[in-house]
Formats: sequence, structure tokens, C-alpha cells
Amino acid sequence: MSYSERAGSDGRKRLWLEEEIQEDLKWCVEVKEVLHSGASEFQTMELVRSGPFGKVLLLDGKVQSAEADEFVYHELLVHPAMLLHPNPKRVFICGGGEGATAREVLRHKSVEEVIMVDIDKDVCDFCNQHLEANQEAFANPKLKLIYDDAKAQLQQCQGTFDVIVADLADPVYGGPCYQLYTQDFYRDVVKPKLSPDGIFVTQSGPAGVLSSTEVFTAIHSTLHSVFPSVLPYAQHIPSYNDAWGFNMAVRNVSMQLPDSALKLDQLIQQRINGSLKFLDGLTLLAVTTLNKVVRAAVQQEDHIYTVDNPRFIHGAGMKTI
Repeated sequence: MSYSERAGSDGRKRLWLEEEIQEDLKWCVEVKEVLHSGASEFQTMELVRSGPFGKVLLLDGKVQSAEADEFVYHELLVHPAMLLHPNPKRVFICGGGEGATAREVLRHKSVEEVIMVDIDKDVCDFCNQHLEANQEAFANPKLKLIYDDAKAQLQQCQGTFDVIVADLADPVYGGPCYQLYTQDFYRDVVKPKLSPDGIFVTQSGPAGVLSSTEVFTAIHSTLHSVFPSVLPYAQHIPSYNDAWGFNMAVRNVSMQLPDSALKLDQLIQQRINGSLKFLDGLTLLAVTTLNKVVRAAVQQEDHIYTVDNPRFIHGAGMKTI
């Protein structure tokens, strides 16, 4: 990620955010104002006010969240798993420092306890201060926020969880989170901490026609080596400049979401406080139907993600866990 100044059609100099998506591909977003720029112990962090997307949070030079469309990502990360579980009361969030994942989890009427563990206190504090939409979630008494390694805390937690959500930074080389996409983590840490009907869901990186084999398909393959059933799904997110993927793994294969949009809409109304901006029954049915190219890539993938044999999204981090 870098900034450049260029003259617009009106001759006025403008500041542009350039994000390198791959070695031969960049895209640019006009920056109205740089609100914060710095580095924590683990990663660089930036908050800018952009032209098309409002406030944009970047970690290690990668767009993490944009004010204009973050609800798409967070509703898709959280609600399919929460709706699939018959009565989710106890939820663990790996990462999630900006607070939006906790915000969506806490909308479920059944939830009694949410434990959120993010390694980077600086990011959490900054997001609590500057991202107003999530401040209520940070203050919710049902939320217990811990600043530590999510893997260690999940292992140490007493009891099991109904849903475990991995809202982690992308697996970039040298970044703080790639070890939490591995078979060892899923098999030895996540699965034992799920209740018999427990569900695990993780963000899984780019899932477009040209990008799905970077990490999305490998994460699916790795989860499938541990869990009996894994549902991949994806949706285009404008600020990510690509389709974005998710993988949801279940222990109990008999659990199924309703197969009609009407029944899904009724379930959403019964279980969730307030109305969702993006997700409804028809949308959920749509995002779980992958296009032909990506579907074939998922079916053909045989890579198992390990510490010694990982895959990375283009980019670089600062420090590993």
C-alpha cells in the first residue's frame, strides 16, 4: 500500500491510495483525509476517509473494512452460522478487533456470552474510538474482550462453544494470523472446543474467478480434512475489489438451513434483533451457490494448509504470533 499525488481533471492535486493486489495489478482509491497512520507491535494500521467508501481501515496495507460496505462482510461472516445453530448461546471470536463481528453476534437474541480475543490492543482501542457503529458492541456486558493470542486463549477457555468465528487478518507472509488457517489449528484447537452441534466459520480470502485458488480453496480443503461437512460461500464486496470467500464447518451433518427463502426470512425475524442490511433468505441461497469456475476449483483442490506448507495472499506483514 502506498500513497501518490495526481492532478484530477480539474487540475487540483488529489491524494490516492494505491493497493497492490498482485505484482502486476494495483487499484487506486481517492483519499480525502488520512485520519491515522501508525504501527502496532504486530502490524501497520491506517484509517483514511476515502471518496467512494467512507472511512477505510487498512492493516498491513490491506483493506480490512470500509464504512460503505462492511455490513456485507460481517453479516455474511456471522449470521449463516448463527442461524444454522439451533440455539447459539456461547460464541468465541478469533480476531475481530474492529468490533463489527461482535456487533452482529450480539444481535442474536439467544446469545449469553461472547469471548473475543484479538492480539492487537492498539487496533481494538483505535477502532472503538473511531468506528462509531461498533462502540455499542464494545460496551456490551455480554462481551468479554481479551488481548492475546486467540489460539492460546481458545485452548485455555473452560467448556465448549456453540459457534466459533474466525475474523482474522488475511494470511499474508510474515503476518500475525496465518497459523490460524492450518490443519493443526482446526483439528487440535477448534474442533475440540465446539459443542456437539457446534459450528466454525472463517473468512477465507479472495474467492473470485481469478483469485479463489490463492487461499480460499485451500482453506476449504483443509477444513474438510477435519470436519465432515464444510459449506463454502462467497460474495462480491466493492471495497475489496473482488468476491470474498467464507467457509463454514459443522460437526453435526444433520443440521441444515431451511431450503426456502421464506423460511429463512422467518428464521431471521425470529432470531435477530433489528433488520439486516444485506442478508435475507434469497441472498443466503444465492451466496451459497458458487459459480462454475470457483465451484470446480473447490472440488479439485487438495492442498492442506500447514505451518510448513502454507499459502499466502499477496502482501507482507510485520510479525508472526
